[in-house]
Amino acid sequence: MKLMEGKKGIILGVANDKSIGWACAKQLHDAGATIGFSYLNDAIEKRVRPLAESIGAEYIEKCDVTKDEEIESFVKGFGEKYGQIDFIVHSLAFADGEDLKAGVLNTSRDGFKLANDISAYSLIAVTREARPYMKEGSAVVSMTYLGSTRVVEGYNVMGIAKAALETANMYLAHDLGPDGIRVNTISAGPIKTLAASGVPRFKAMLKRFADSAALGRNVVAEEVGKTCLYLLSDLSSGVTGETHYVDAGYQTMGFKHPKED
Repeated sequence: MKLMEGKKGIILGVANDKSIGWACAKQLHDAGATIGFSYLNDAIEKRVRPLAESIGAEYIEKCDVTKDEEIESFVKGFGEKYGQIDFIVHSLAFADGEDLKAGVLNTSRDGFKLANDISAYSLIAVTREARPYMKEGSAVVSMTYLGSTRVVEGYNVMGIAKAALETANMYLAHDLGPDGIRVNTISAGPIKTLAASGVPRFKAMLKRFADSAALGRNVVAEEVGKTCLYLLSDLSSGVTGETHYVDAGYQTMGFKHPKED
């Protein structure tokens, strides 16, 4: 029997075949899970639908997480179709490009609200709508980044939003823990995705990261997908409220001599 055989759940935030959410989807599918996918708009649907259908997905619906009615429709639709929601993968975040460039000091009020609404509050809203369809053993995984706990130049307001996401993760784990539902987040190293393209000097970040990481390299989306599978499966039945690093050991390092030394 496959690890996720009979498990059914939703993934939010797949944008294309380079997305971390898609890497998670492939691992979950290969492990036997049935998956529903969201998309933001028609342009994203054109990329997401063929990917989802390639692994046999039958539930592919629009969901703008800034709109409560669309969250309710998306989550409830899946729950009623399958009668259960065993897992949620929250793999979406957004900040206005101008606010990312502005630095934290000059972040606009609207930009701050938008980044936190999409990147953090949506985890709470989606989980709340899914709760009636979840049971003991269900699990939630979201995606964060080191910029939540350390200053990463250029990450700016997104770092604040990710800090909010990680705190929401812990409090949701507390709220849902008595019902046997687990909530964790993955802090991945920098990966070339559509979302990452909005971070200033991202290519330089990749090089510095690889030079400083304990493993001496960058991570790939597949490695995050494998960790997502672990956190959603019974293999991690005693793990909740955690931020799990998949970053080639970067966050453990204090100083590493440059290679030329």
